[in-house]
Amino acid sequence: MTQERTSRRRGRKSATDPQSQRKVNYRELRNPFPVMSVFSDDEAANMHQTALRMLEDLGMKVLLPEARKIYAAAGARVEGEMVFLGREIVEAALSTAPRSIHCRAGAAHRDVVLELGALAFQPGAGAPHATDLKRGRRPGSGNDFEDYTRIAHHFDVFQMMSPSVEPQDVPTHLRHYFTTLCQMENTDKFPFLFARGTPQTRDNFEMLRIARGLTDKEFTEGVHTYTIINTNSPRCLDIPMAQGLIDFARAGQLSIVTPFTLMGAMAPITVAGAITLSHAECLAAITLTQMVKPGAPVCYGTFTSNVDMKSGAPAFGTPSHFQASLAAGQMARMLGLPWRSAAGSASNLNDVQAANENQLGLWGCLLSGATVIIHSAGWLEGGLSVSYEKIVTDVEVLNMVAELCAGARAGKDEIGLANALSQVAPSGHFFAAPQTMDRYTTEFYQPIVHDYANFGTWTERGAQDASTRATAVWERILDAPRQAFTPPDRLEALRAFIETRSAEGGAPPES
Repeated sequence: MTQERTSRRRGRKSATDPQSQRKVNYRELRNPFPVMSVFSDDEAANMHQTALRMLEDLGMKVLLPEARKIYAAAGARVEGEMVFLGREIVEAALSTAPRSIHCRAGAAHRDVVLELGALAFQPGAGAPHATDLKRGRRPGSGNDFEDYTRIAHHFDVFQMMSPSVEPQDVPTHLRHYFTTLCQMENTDKFPFLFARGTPQTRDNFEMLRIARGLTDKEFTEGVHTYTIINTNSPRCLDIPMAQGLIDFARAGQLSIVTPFTLMGAMAPITVAGAITLSHAECLAAITLTQMVKPGAPVCYGTFTSNVDMKSGAPAFGTPSHFQASLAAGQMARMLGLPWRSAAGSASNLNDVQAANENQLGLWGCLLSGATVIIHSAGWLEGGLSVSYEKIVTDVEVLNMVAELCAGARAGKDEIGLANALSQVAPSGHFFAAPQTMDRYTTEFYQPIVHDYANFGTWTERGAQDASTRATAVWERILDAPRQAFTPPDRLEALRAFIETRSAEGGAPPES
């Protein structure tokens, strides 16, 4: 008698039976958690009014002349590099900013809708270094950027790509060609493009049009990519970031505005003061996008934590980081805009500290109702490195959160009076109950790196810790055959464009 026939006779499904494979969908998540507030409604409203007063009376330093002209044309008072925004100007801009943004990926099933209540994860981003247990800590390279792109694509719980690591072995005037081509070759998820000056942005947009087979009109009428815009706190918008807001708004593409404020350093030491400053900077940047093109897609954002007052180093996953996320959520809900928050860790390796910090930061994002959570996996050293192993161990938690997003049912089949509760006598067990037999391969989340074996079995397997097991996971991902995400003719045209532009000298980033 075969093993398959034996299993079926016993009422158990074969592990190779397609019907026994657990089906999950982590692509269109809704946040199931009730939002929390750290301040009263009156206190939050006062913070918003204070931010408006700051823009009116204290102003925002704007280094890009073109941006100052746009502000002035809309009625702002401009004195040198300082821009003073009346609250009526800000309120008019907020009225046109979209509340829901349909982000179009390389395949329709990868599309993401950003709005309050939706939930999207991104892996850690912007790190100058990469690290893993096999090769150690090193400057980020093109190989690392490609690896991270493939790993992030593998896990469905990442709905958006991120600028994972800076490929420092690629010259800066050619780097945008590499990072955009890498995404077109290795993923069909919603892509990130750098905003480092108009020449690079134009190149990036053209490459995306080629890869997606879009006309100019089709490109501008849909949201096909995004960038992240960081203000220079306190109250400064520099040249490349202001230009990025303008370029992306004109093209109808998404800007995620994100002041990076550290309490006690470039922001007041209190949560209320830091978020009020961050809020004012967000309002100024969002207003610029709507002046350029009313209805341009834009996300509110914040990344606020505290510094270690003993060393001055950034700290993440702290109580103040958690509270700042809750406060930012109050501000975003007041505006009604989709918004971005962040987790992260200041630990120097993938240890207990890293897990604790990332999880507390993550829960701050979840309970504040963040739409997009960046740095949700992989971030170490306060963003100075991204760890291959930490991406995997953090994904385990993100997958569990995604499971919670689906909720739990309590219908007739789930309660199981007929096929479970009535089938087991007092002091019995449910291992062999019909309901258990029907669901044992599909009911529970199956971990990718956690090990639920007892001590003896774990020891026999080599007594490996989670980071060591995570190494095997990312190695399997990178050893797997590559998929094709862009048709060969479009890839050929894309490479031809890059070759031509590289021969012409590329496009140095603007500063």
